[in-house]
Amino acid sequence: MAAVSDLLIDIRLKRFPAVRQASAVTAIKDLRFAVQSGEFVCLLGPSGCGKTTSLNIIAGLDRDFEGTIALPSAAGRSRPVIGYVFQTPRLLPWRTVEENIALVLDPAQARSGIVEEMLRATSLAEFRHAYPERLSVGMTRRVALARAFAVAPDLLLMDEPFVSLDESTADRLRALLLEIWQARPTTVLFVTHDTREAARLADRVVVLTTSPASVQSIVAIDTPRRDRAAPDVIDRIRQQILQPTPVSA
Repeated sequence: MAAVSDLLIDIRLKRFPAVRQASAVTAIKDLRFAVQSGEFVCLLGPSGCGKTTSLNIIAGLDRDFEGTIALPSAAGRSRPVIGYVFQTPRLLPWRTVEENIALVLDPAQARSGIVEEMLRATSLAEFRHAYPERLSVGMTRRVALARAFAVAPDLLLMDEPFVSLDESTADRLRALLLEIWQARPTTVLFVTHDTREAARLADRVVVLTTSPASVQSIVAIDTPRRDRAAPDVIDRIRQQILQPTPVSA
């Protein structure tokens, strides 16, 4: 993989204005941290603390904020390529699995064989002509993963993509995500409110305060991923995440 710069986040202020009877809300204040190239970082915090808002700002979907975002970009690319996996897969119901993956590609990429490669990587090859309504919930999440990795992103943003799944399905998809990511390395920022999920996936965990969001602590996880399957290991890492830790970006 070509050398990629780091992701640098400095959101000084994000406010939502008053609407009708609802008061103005300060969602984020002085949120600053960095994600190194090729790192898998989990952004952890309670519901409503500003995690999704942060991701939307980083993705460029919300530009109404004070601060700066420096996106990672591979050498030779004119602009950063961002993949975004949402809480719901956002598949087009009138397109097949294959067509939903190819949707994000330009013609040259579509002809490169990457769609076929991602169908194999996610065990979806036999469902290439199926429409989303014929897929299980877990399979639609696999399509979303395939589509996100198909563009070879410099940065992959993931907003609680497994939150609505039963635990066994979610755990299989976490394992698949790590398998694909290790084969196709990229910088990942993964939003979750689940400390066990963060313990399973992350190189580092950025723990947010309640709203307005800022960094409460940053925890590096040194345990190799191959050793994180055992529940007692996950519980030990989880306690490490929950303990107060000095902030260090």
